[in-house]
Amino acid sequence: MTRPALIAGLQLAVRSAVAAAVSVAAARLLGLPFPIYAMIAAVIVTDLSPAQTRSLAIPRLAGTVIGATLGAALSPLLRSLLGTIGLGVAIAVAIFASSLLRLPAAAKLAGYVCGIVLLEHTASPWTYAGYRLIETALGILIAVLVSLVPKVLTPSEAQCR
Repeated sequence: MTRPALIAGLQLAVRSAVAAAVSVAAARLLGLPFPIYAMIAAVIVTDLSPAQTRSLAIPRLAGTVIGATLGAALSPLLRSLLGTIGLGVAIAVAIFASSLLRLPAAAKLAGYVCGIVLLEHTASPWTYAGYRLIETALGILIAVLVSLVPKVLTPSEAQCR
């Protein structure tokens, strides 16, 4: 591996770790019940480029909104079918809805979030959906802010050293 690649890898690792740790700390400070989702969002969307971080953030947030909304909305309808059939139907609806909305990058996440709402949060699906959106948005916001911090070394500087 070249020195510039090592530098870039180290910088991405540090940025991801900082975004994850700050996201969890902020979620805990705000008393949010599932700080893990803020951490996941921060790690997934963190990139060395602020523009790339923002472009990764949009499908992440869209998938969360689609999945959480459909999971909460379908929960009362599918409660009696919450076995594999109801779960499968809900996931298919979330993924297909993403396609209809021309958000293919959000599709898998929408299905995943919809499934979690149905499997784990049938007692209060709208509350869970709201927290999921807040925690994900928090993680994304922190990842975007971390991506704006100037890089310690650019690949061209690393080649000169």
